Amino acid sequence: MTDILGRASEAAAPGYRISQLRDPRVIEARLSDDRVFSAYALAYLEPDLFRYTEYWSAEGQSGHGLVMHSRALGAATVTVGDPEAVRAIMSLHPGARLGYLSTGAPEHLDAVDGTHLATDPLRMVRMSTTALTFVRPDGEVRRLRGRDATRINSLYAMEGPPTRYSEDTVERSIYYGAFMGDRLVSVAGTHVVSPHQSIAVVGNVFTHPHYRGQGLAERVTGAVTDELLMRGTSEVVLTVNPENAPAVAAYTRLGYRRGSAVVEARLQRRDLIGISPWWRRLVARHAGESDTGHGIEWVRARARKDHQ
Repeated sequence: MTDILGRASEAAAPGYRISQLRDPRVIEARLSDDRVFSAYALAYLEPDLFRYTEYWSAEGQSGHGLVMHSRALGAATVTVGDPEAVRAIMSLHPGARLGYLSTGAPEHLDAVDGTHLATDPLRMVRMSTTALTFVRPDGEVRRLRGRDATRINSLYAMEGPPTRYSEDTVERSIYYGAFMGDRLVSVAGTHVVSPHQSIAVVGNVFTHPHYRGQGLAERVTGAVTDELLMRGTSEVVLTVNPENAPAVAAYTRLGYRRGSAVVEARLQRRDLIGISPWWRRLVARHAGESDTGHGIEWVRARARKDHQ
């Protein structure tokens, strides 16, 4: 477990300076190195989501990191940057008791292990497209509306737990479906759309098992992507299992290009009563007040192991 400095000025080893970022412009700049990897964190800068979201920064001699915790669309966490910096932030600000790691680098799983039990990890890869690379597919699809929520939930429930997408959720999002007669057999939609950041994340792609291999997922994903780009979105992002060769091939045909490796996982905090994070924050803030001002927290960096 990360040790807390008694006083920042007495640190014998380099530490991390932890602070909350409140200016969207500063946060955007911190996430600009890889916008595709950071798509969720950027999208949550949207005013309606930002009010329910916290961004924490760690700065140290050995690197820097950023952690986002949001309750806007469920308990979501995003981790960016140096793993030890991420570890330092999580030791003080672990987020919700139960949540979801929406985006992290593969090496971040070890970084969150001290504070969270990470289950059902998904090792994925980001892909993205723009108006310059996108290729619109052929085939008939239809924009889905709120009245189609029951059909969407029934389709998703065929290979997973029941879903409860409301009419309002579907109406406010962008969903497209492919039909066989009156039956919805393939669907794709948006996880989050940010007009201010000009970025969107596409997902929830699913095709009825009896209708797979006919290019339907490619059609509906392409339709969602096309509408986003027509609305002026600069970057459209999705996440895919790199071992799912048919899906990767379909997205590649649409003009999506492969980006960074990412990991997703369910998160459960290891502390049961929440005293430990509270105490660590109290001590860390006291350390920061001595020479850097109120609100700054300091965490000692772990000793790094040499790799042969």
